[in-house]
Amino acid sequence: MQKSFGAVRVLEELNLAVDPGKFLVLLGASDSGKTTALRILSGLETATAGRVLIGDRDVTDILPKYRDISMLFQSYALYPHKTVAENIGFPLKVRKVPKVEQVAAIRAAAARVQLDQLLERYPRQLSGGQHQRVALARAIIRRPSVFLMDEPRRTSMPSCAATCEPN
Repeated sequence: MQKSFGAVRVLEELNLAVDPGKFLVLLGASDSGKTTALRILSGLETATAGRVLIGDRDVTDILPKYRDISMLFQSYALYPHKTVAENIGFPLKVRKVPKVEQVAAIRAAAARVQLDQLLERYPRQLSGGQHQRVALARAIIRRPSVFLMDEPRRTSMPSCAATCEPN
């Protein structure tokens, strides 16, 4: 894929292939196009040229909500008036998942990121690392086919390699 903003080419030619269950890390200087690439993959930005495939599915022209992707942004976008449990469970509430299933999924996602003792707290009562783990649990609970994380901090991430797989 490629991306230009007017005459400025932000992404030259980016081709990625990531096997299921594997992690890929994009490293580069500031303004090298890492976030733009993630925004294109998630559907929040349109590529100037190229396609976006998830598995065999071409999602280039598909709206973000239909791409089956969870994105963890640099800003965690937590709802300050909602508890940790409500923040984590919000994607399921939007999808009208039955309440009993929501509760079980919230507990499981919170346990995966070591937040199970903090479900009744509000974001203002949490550390920065806990904020990030709430956002991660909110991404996990959706069980997407792809996770995109824009500048996650390693120090605040629990040992996720074995526990954060999409399915």
